[in-house]
Amino acid sequence: MSTRPEKPAEESGEKPTAVTTTKGAGASAEREPILEVRDLVKHFPLTQGILVKRQIGAVKAVDGISFDLYPGETLGIVGESGCGKSTVAKLLMHLERPTSGTIKYKGEDITHLSGRALREVRRNIQMVFQDPYTSLNPRMTVGDIIGEPFDIHPDVAPKGDRRRKVQELLDVVGLNPEYINRYPHQFSGGQRQRIGIARGLALRPEIIVADEPVSALDVSVQAQVVNLMEKLQDEFGLSYMFIAHDLSIVRHISDRVGVMYLGKMAEIGTDEQIYEHPTHPYTQALLSAVPVPDPEARDGRERIVLEGDVPSPANPPSGCRFRTRCWKATDKCAEEVPLLAVPETFAGQDTPAAHPSACHFAEEKAAVVAA
Repeated sequence: MSTRPEKPAEESGEKPTAVTTTKGAGASAEREPILEVRDLVKHFPLTQGILVKRQIGAVKAVDGISFDLYPGETLGIVGESGCGKSTVAKLLMHLERPTSGTIKYKGEDITHLSGRALREVRRNIQMVFQDPYTSLNPRMTVGDIIGEPFDIHPDVAPKGDRRRKVQELLDVVGLNPEYINRYPHQFSGGQRQRIGIARGLALRPEIIVADEPVSALDVSVQAQVVNLMEKLQDEFGLSYMFIAHDLSIVRHISDRVGVMYLGKMAEIGTDEQIYEHPTHPYTQALLSAVPVPDPEARDGRERIVLEGDVPSPANPPSGCRFRTRCWKATDKCAEEVPLLAVPETFAGQDTPAAHPSACHFAEEKAAVVAA
């Protein structure tokens, strides 16, 4: 176990440390993925009528995405609000049932599990929620919140040993073990998120799905929580799926990054490939909007301003879903759905630009992003 600091920086007023750039073990082409997602689809039906309801359409929140997560790796997922990031997280946790597609954990298809079998899988895949204020029951003490997983899986911690284990978890996330009898309203936002992380660690999972875990926190506290998650990843051998809006934070913590747009994966690759050698126009537009503190670098880069609004997921454009806002769009983009694959231009080349991109006219474009 780690040595507990006297007080968390956000409580003691100490200056928070900067976000470190140390990353997890990373993926290896020779290693088997711990999680495999193939053609995952989630459509929410749109109905009409009061007494007799009939379906008139569907919101295509997630519409056929595929990716792998490797042991010890952090896979970052970025994209605009409404692109389906959080829905993917809920599908992985079986909080939502997929319309189609498969989810495999260590080679086993867990897509349609239920009952005891699902409970066993959930023991190894836990979640950290976005809002530290609403994700903790205000009527429960911190000890009860963190210890609740032990009630569902009593074999992990016998009743006489639970208090000690909860205090150890508080210590691991940098909180005083004596806080065990306090209630959520007695903690700051950053401390509440630490409690949420401790709850996620209770069953010693192999995968943690973090759905925007720092978006509701102050900037200084975000750095502390990200540093804590990186430390815990090394200590417990965790694999993260890290969902966030902040591209800079995603780059710091992620080994690979997937960019989503309107329910589909637009581009995926290592952090270097995505941030320094993006090939999809949407990724390039996102990166051009990231604030850069260096005035010279900021003046020397091209700002890409997208026109129009994000289309409705209930009626997405034909072909490429980004075509209605893309400056490269042609008739081909409206007629053919681009595959998420290495562009033919870079196929077989030893270049960072040779990574999967769902664009008919993918090409490398320099991007300046704060490190």
